Amino acid sequence: MTTNSIAKTKDPKLKLFRGLADSSRLSILLALRLKTLSVNEIVEVTGLTQSNVSNHLACLRSCELVVGEQQGRYVVYRLSDPRVAQFLDLADELLANVAKGVDRCEHLSMRK
Repeated sequence: MTTNSIAKTKDPKLKLFRGLADSSRLSILLALRLKTLSVNEIVEVTGLTQSNVSNHLACLRSCELVVGEQQGRYVVYRLSDPRVAQFLDLADELLANVAKGVDRCEHLSMRK
């Protein structure tokens, strides 16, 4: 299958990696990799605004990467599957070996 045909099929992997490419969503996932957190705690850990965190959590919930559950007055969030944390850990391990190459790669430069 060619790259163009993959893009045209709306491959879920493309959506997953595109979602992880957003620095706000990635910082939320990294925070939740450590423990269950409320929105206010995510704001403290990530430095994002409350509205930004809430918007990105809505995206992550709809993609089923995180789940929220009521605990008293608060909703706390956690990764939906322990493999999400394992995936992030594997990315760290991979980058330990290839980070210089990834950093130098002009084809993958971050665009704003």
